[in-house]
Amino acid sequence: MFYNFLFPQYFRGKGVSFLILFVRLFFGALFFMHGLDKLSNFNVLSDTYPSVLGLGSYTTLMITIFCEFACSLFLMAGLVTRIVLIPMMAAMAVAFFDVHDGMMPEGELALIYLIVFLVLFMTGPGRYSVDYLIDRKVNKDKEELSTHK
Repeated sequence: MFYNFLFPQYFRGKGVSFLILFVRLFFGALFFMHGLDKLSNFNVLSDTYPSVLGLGSYTTLMITIFCEFACSLFLMAGLVTRIVLIPMMAAMAVAFFDVHDGMMPEGELALIYLIVFLVLFMTGPGRYSVDYLIDRKVNKDKEELSTHK
């Protein structure tokens, strides 16, 4: 069941998968740039970054950089896509509901990212992803094992 969740068999048509690839690359790159900016300005931001859930500015900034910088790279590659989308969605939910108090227009960008990441979470990575290649390899190995019995 967990395997089917990570590597879904639907949404694999070429047109849909190309659209999913475009969304993954576009929003992944935008999100990555936010993380790169925070990483570049770490020393300046570490004292003034909003503390969320009582974690402190430094820890909150570290978690944010992980979500925006590292997870974006995995998203763009389509590697463990649904797993990396969980912290990305959590970060945007916290940004929208806690940091921006669910207010518009201040939290608009966080809400947009949250919705896009939720859609990608539901659709999966599509056929143009590392996840798809892993799934093909695993299924090929399973078929070979079953034919040798």
